[in-house]
Amino acid sequence: MKPFKLTEELVKDIEQHIENQNNAELTTLFQDVHYADIAEIINELDDDEATYLIKLLDSDKTSDILTELDEDVREAILGNLSSKEIASELGELDTDDAADIIGELPKEQVQEVISKIKDRKHAKDIVDLLRYAENSAGGLMAKELVKVNENWNVLTCVKEMRAQAENVTRVHSIYVVDAEDKLKGRLSLKDLLTTSTKTHIKDVFIKNVDAVNVNENPEEVARIMSKYDLEAIPVIDEIGRLVGRITIDDIIDVIKEEAERDYQMAAGISKDVEADASIWDLTRARLPWLILGLFGGAAAAVIMGGFEEMFREYTVLFLFTPLIAAMAGNVGVQSSAIIVQGLANDDIKGSIGKRLIKEMLLALLNGFILSCLLLVFTWVWKGDFLTSLAISISLIAVIVVAGFIGTFVPLFLHKRGIDPAIATGPFITTSNDIFGILIYFSIAKLILGI
Repeated sequence: MKPFKLTEELVKDIEQHIENQNNAELTTLFQDVHYADIAEIINELDDDEATYLIKLLDSDKTSDILTELDEDVREAILGNLSSKEIASELGELDTDDAADIIGELPKEQVQEVISKIKDRKHAKDIVDLLRYAENSAGGLMAKELVKVNENWNVLTCVKEMRAQAENVTRVHSIYVVDAEDKLKGRLSLKDLLTTSTKTHIKDVFIKNVDAVNVNENPEEVARIMSKYDLEAIPVIDEIGRLVGRITIDDIIDVIKEEAERDYQMAAGISKDVEADASIWDLTRARLPWLILGLFGGAAAAVIMGGFEEMFREYTVLFLFTPLIAAMAGNVGVQSSAIIVQGLANDDIKGSIGKRLIKEMLLALLNGFILSCLLLVFTWVWKGDFLTSLAISISLIAVIVVAGFIGTFVPLFLHKRGIDPAIATGPFITTSNDIFGILIYFSIAKLILGI
């Protein structure tokens, strides 16, 4: 496969070929190009040009291309294809990918497309997958796998495996089931090759096998596969029957989507949006947190207004207000980010109380070091030790409180079943700004005796 690089010149060249209907040149051009690279090109074309290419190329390649396209591009292409053409594409896909695409079709078209899939077993498997919630292991799994009965001998097993493997893109594991299709274990290829053909599978298979329930959430599946370095994991139903498998490529997508969602939440974006989304969609995603920030800033201004008399006598306190607010926000975001990462990786052990004490001791140490540096700087700059001391002690208190909030909030949200990533963005920054300003002026007023 030759190296690929998407350039503006290449896209213009392809658009010219499409406009002139140079089908032979287009077919030759894409002959040795990976389907993911073709999808990258199609994402840059308009809807009619994209549909033209999909109809021109062979279904065994275009079916894979459809799975790699941006959702809005794929939706537009599917809208330009007939039900028969869509069914032809789905017939070339694994059941999990086919079910995902069917799930994007209008409800009134779904039944018609399924009825036109020639391989009726393939169609039945797709329908089975559509029964499961999208955000579950059942909605993520594929039906294609290789399984053998524990009562078969090795010779029968090899014959059955050959027949099953024709419909499986990659054979990651060989699963062993009983007469009721309940998962019993897995079969090592090495044991299969080195064992007598008359030996029964139940005498050689490995009984310990990791599996997940059809109702398990994808994030937990990703955690298990990552922990045990699995390329695939079997999926069982409520009574232990083997119903499918989840492969590593699907888990990578889950991890990527979760990371993108957490990053957007941490940045104060409440909806899943793309960079090229409409202005209205981007506004709806960003505005709620911006409004929160606006009210938070207004609240901080009201608090500062209550200490207006202090500003007239101690102007230096006003000069350090941005520093106090910034340190509160930074410490809070650092603490919450560490906790959120630990929760995502399942590294947070023990009680919330112990975690809070640890983070507060850490904040106290950091606060002490930073306040000492600030004390020296302020004293040298302004020559007023008492004011410098008030600012420095306030900084320690603000950092400790910010560390507490940044630790407690994500842990509390996690306990309540709310995504803790929401705590690493404007929520923490705004709350710490408000508390930081209040603590700063309250302590300064107390020490300075105002």
